[in-house]
Amino acid sequence: MSIGRVRAPELPAEFPWFNTATPLRLGQELRGRVVVLDFWTFCCINCMHVLPDLAYLEARFRDEPVAVIGVHSPKYPNEAIPAHVRDAVLRYGITHPVVVDQGHAIWEGYAVRAWPTLVVVDPEGYVASVLPGEGHRATLEQGITALLAEGRRDGTLATTSLPLTREVPHPGHGLSFPGKVLADVAGARLFIADTGHHRILVTDWDGRLRGYFGTGRPGFADGLFGEARFHAPQGMALLGHTLYIADTGNHALRRADLNTYRVETVCGNGEIGYDRRGGKAGRAQPLNSPWDVAAHHDLLYIAMAGLHQLWLFDPVTGIAHTAAGTGRENITDNPAPQAALAQPSGVTVQGDALYFADSETSAVRRLDLRTFTVTTLAGQGLFVFGDVDGPGETALLQHPLGVSATADAVYVADSYNHKIRRIDPVARTVATVAGTGASGCSTDGPLLLSEPGGLSVVGHDCFIADTNNDRILRLNLDTGAWHEVVITAAGQELTVENPLE
Repeated sequence: MSIGRVRAPELPAEFPWFNTATPLRLGQELRGRVVVLDFWTFCCINCMHVLPDLAYLEARFRDEPVAVIGVHSPKYPNEAIPAHVRDAVLRYGITHPVVVDQGHAIWEGYAVRAWPTLVVVDPEGYVASVLPGEGHRATLEQGITALLAEGRRDGTLATTSLPLTREVPHPGHGLSFPGKVLADVAGARLFIADTGHHRILVTDWDGRLRGYFGTGRPGFADGLFGEARFHAPQGMALLGHTLYIADTGNHALRRADLNTYRVETVCGNGEIGYDRRGGKAGRAQPLNSPWDVAAHHDLLYIAMAGLHQLWLFDPVTGIAHTAAGTGRENITDNPAPQAALAQPSGVTVQGDALYFADSETSAVRRLDLRTFTVTTLAGQGLFVFGDVDGPGETALLQHPLGVSATADAVYVADSYNHKIRRIDPVARTVATVAGTGASGCSTDGPLLLSEPGGLSVVGHDCFIADTNNDRILRLNLDTGAWHEVVITAAGQELTVENPLE
């Protein structure tokens, strides 16, 4: 949307900044540059969809006076903490500068009303365009090209470089922001989505490496375990000797044969899609940020975070289609086709009930697989969140990402509360199992977590993907005792200095 010639409000130097040696101001360091301001918040799936477009523009205009600046304007209290924004910058591989918009001051100054919103500022510091939503790569490229041509004609372009410095990842445990974990009872195995390393690890329950899938570099390629490439994989489901993987960044469902260690794509083509009905087979059916997957009999249910829906995939026919949700982002209980969901990011099946973490409504909900009706166990709305135990109608969570069900309970990775919660699906009550509500990384004593993204409960044990702490934990649900599952390969601990390669 083109607007009149309005001076762009200045960016506060006193706010926290990442990926730059100094704060960047429109009237000084950014003067003479085309500036793209990306108003985002790290919970938002639509904001994640914009990041590849920004990376493309950064590469396209690498040698030109163009700057991309992320303006992180948080939705949740957890997202207002600068250390958590830094974790998100590292987790998503963001290389451009990011400023933490404290108190939404920049948001209000630019009159932004939706995540994401892109604001283009011309070399003289005036707002050139405002683009809400995603999918604006071509428009941005054309607009930037035109502004650069105008700036060359007028002699207003900068000739110096910006003082950029990348954030350095914290030394870790050989994992990078693991998103999900799946415990297999029959094989006594753990399947770990080593999301930041774009690979899947297979270990025993004590962490000894049995195998892996992926080169460790982002990409989209089928083949043997050492050749296949993923992009930010998340949830997994096991059917016989086949592991199905929600390859989130590739918008695809992948299949790994645990006998031959070969990976193939069974749905999706590596490109984001906006089809909200489905019905096509294999690579002909585009997907949109599949975040988790769960098996029910011989079928697979997919948490399609990018479309605010649940999908059903038949491994025999290869056909995928909508199972629940209109695609409108909200919380509305109804028969599955009329229900409204909001960024489902975790899914689990127990009997004839499918439970899912409806992240953007801070809710845990249920799809009855007999009546195909959606109901809510806990959660109230898109902007209703907190940290309260008790009856489901008053209990509050904050952006849960993972669920795992047993015969009598649903365990929840309450990610932004840094807790594990337990929901009784009959009584509809919520209770805290582990975590204090504060982000941390304890090595003994009370368990401190940092944005746990997934969990898998088997018997008395709960395996936890402690995402921002780069580790997998094993928690005894009866005693509260816990320890880290240290990943080892060939007798050595898997570390940053000792990777699989």
